[in-house]
Amino acid sequence: MTSPAESFAQPTDDQTAAVPTMAAAIMQGAHHIEYGRIVKPTVLPGHVLIRVQANSVCGSDLHYWHEGRIGSAVVATAFTPGHEFAGVIAEGSGEPFGLPDGTLVAVDPAQPCGHCYWCHQGKHHLCPNMTFVGAPPVPGAMAEFIAVPFSSIHQVPAGFTATQAALLEPLGVAMHALDLAKMRPGTHLAILGAGTIGLYVLMLAQISGALSTAVIEPLAYRRQKALDLGATQVFEDVASYQASVRDTPERGADVVIEATTSPLGPRHATEVVRIGGKVVLVGIPDGDEFSLTGSLVRRKGLTIKLSRRMGNIYPRATEFVRSGRIDVNAIVTHTLPLSQVRQAFEMLADYQDNAIKVVLEP
Repeated sequence: MTSPAESFAQPTDDQTAAVPTMAAAIMQGAHHIEYGRIVKPTVLPGHVLIRVQANSVCGSDLHYWHEGRIGSAVVATAFTPGHEFAGVIAEGSGEPFGLPDGTLVAVDPAQPCGHCYWCHQGKHHLCPNMTFVGAPPVPGAMAEFIAVPFSSIHQVPAGFTATQAALLEPLGVAMHALDLAKMRPGTHLAILGAGTIGLYVLMLAQISGALSTAVIEPLAYRRQKALDLGATQVFEDVASYQASVRDTPERGADVVIEATTSPLGPRHATEVVRIGGKVVLVGIPDGDEFSLTGSLVRRKGLTIKLSRRMGNIYPRATEFVRSGRIDVNAIVTHTLPLSQVRQAFEMLADYQDNAIKVVLEP
């Protein structure tokens, strides 16, 4: 029986030279990613081979680009990133499961162990033994092919595009954040950060009973995108938001979703939320550290939750997209061939050309 880590293992270069190769993105540390060739994965029992058709660049991918790590996940050797992806079943690997070649599937990149205390409690997203596609050293999907356990795939309805299927993953993360907030109809919501997750939270909140949705975002083009997607108000910074609510009874938002990369994001969230309100921290801070003002969060009596991945959300996310309630493509600003992976990372890292979501197509 294979371990979760072995589920995504690829043959090593010291194996026979006859092993086929494939095009892929190769990251070797901070600010070092290139387009090259790696060994094509083998398909272990219980797995399927996916021909990748879309892989969107996530904010966590950019953390590896900026810092070469996220916490204990370190780019110590060359690896292939990418975890927001979809593709089609290939080379007959789906036949044991009744899936013909060409079947479009989304893939949950998180593989819990299934045996620990948290898995037995149904909290698979908190599994400390989790294997995660595209988190070093586990190879990701910015490649032509990837082999994954059958249990991780989700067949999408007819009419879905590969990009829609790939974006179910970040949509699920946004849904999980709102689940943690337990947002009620009539809620005044504030969102810090108008990147992928913040904008998906905005879209979901509008059909989940939010009375108002304020977005705080320093970049003008992202504020405009938030307005285009229905935000009630947008603000350049926390001070501007606070000035706008100073004379309201609540003097702040009922719920704040923090979805930035700033180490100041969590503190700003606690400043924006009203007394007795809720804060959900979704963003991954640069430098892997943040601090809060103890007196502020204590005197406000805040409920603060930290979001980790998501639960069994793919079926719900799929239905939101299938029904047309959420247009996941609305935030896609660029679609590039995988060969331009470096340009994609540089574009997002430097906020070039009004980039928000970049999708790579192998």
